[in-house]
Amino acid sequence: MKGMINVEFPESLANTLRLRGKDFKNEMRTSSLVKLFELGKVSSGTAARVLGLTRLEFLDLLEKYQVSALGQYDRDELNEDIANA
Repeated sequence: MKGMINVEFPESLANTLRLRGKDFKNEMRTSSLVKLFELGKVSSGTAARVLGLTRLEFLDLLEKYQVSALGQYDRDELNEDIANA
């Protein structure tokens, strides 16, 4: 199932970012998923899948947004993920 979200924004926002059309749409989509990952709301795998990336590509992308690839993990959660990898 696919869903769609429409977001209204002033054109000046896209101009401030120096992005137009599809590039602005992609930036909003990517930054939203990066933030959801950072907040621990989605996994890196889910975010990658939505963006059409591999998990490794998504984890590399996090550097651009200055977000830790470890997200909100505590030590126990990280060890559990490593054990399940």
